[in-house]
Amino acid sequence: VQLQASGGGLVQAGGSLRLSCAASGGTFSLYTVGWFRQSPGKEREFVGATVSSGGITAFADSVKGRFTISRGYAKNAVDLLMNTLKPEDTAVYYCAATRRRFSSGYLPNQDYFEYWGLGTLVTVSS
Repeated sequence: VQLQASGGGLVQAGGSLRLSCAASGGTFSLYTVGWFRQSPGKEREFVGATVSSGGITAFADSVKGRFTISRGYAKNAVDLLMNTLKPEDTAVYYCAATRRRFSSGYLPNQDYFEYWGLGTLVTVSS
């Protein structure tokens, strides 16, 4: 499966942004999808993920309560909805996918995912 993240841009602190991860070459509903981000000088970090079967999502503590993930089955995509954005959310955001499934409470790291898309830049101004 090939992935493409989009929707990045410049937003003021407190604002919202929706990123989309579109898939081609596979049925996206069969894949567990994760979002990661990388800021300059920092390692790539986990943001959130949703299991292929639906019903289980996981988020990093830094975004919990502000970010949500939704599946657009009709458009074969998974969206990351980001609210109450902070300057520290500035990063390149990547989506990733795997056929594996994780259980509730598990936070998958980047090694968990086999497929990666190119990133999209999110800049939050203060």
